[in-house]
Amino acid sequence: MEDKRSRNERRLARKQGELDTATFLKIADKFIDVANKENKTVQATELHMAFLYAAARYNAYVANAILEVDKHEEFVKHMVEQYTEMLRQHLADTNIAKPL
Repeated sequence: MEDKRSRNERRLARKQGELDTATFLKIADKFIDVANKENKTVQATELHMAFLYAAARYNAYVANAILEVDKHEEFVKHMVEQYTEMLRQHLADTNIAKPL
């Protein structure tokens, strides 16, 4: 995920509520930190489904209340494609810890 905009363009975008790559990754890391804290008392096999449920619920809210998406199936297809690509990239990432 690379942001090819100039520094001034990124600053303007931030002022308008858009995320640059660094901020996007910092926010994602905050969610991962929550998961890691919860994983101390909740099994990862349960936790990852709770995370997926929360993401689906929040995305449904954004689609309905913010974006006012009329064509739900098109939105679902787009989101599934986005998730699939992200998951494939992370599964191929050799920096992600593997079980002992």
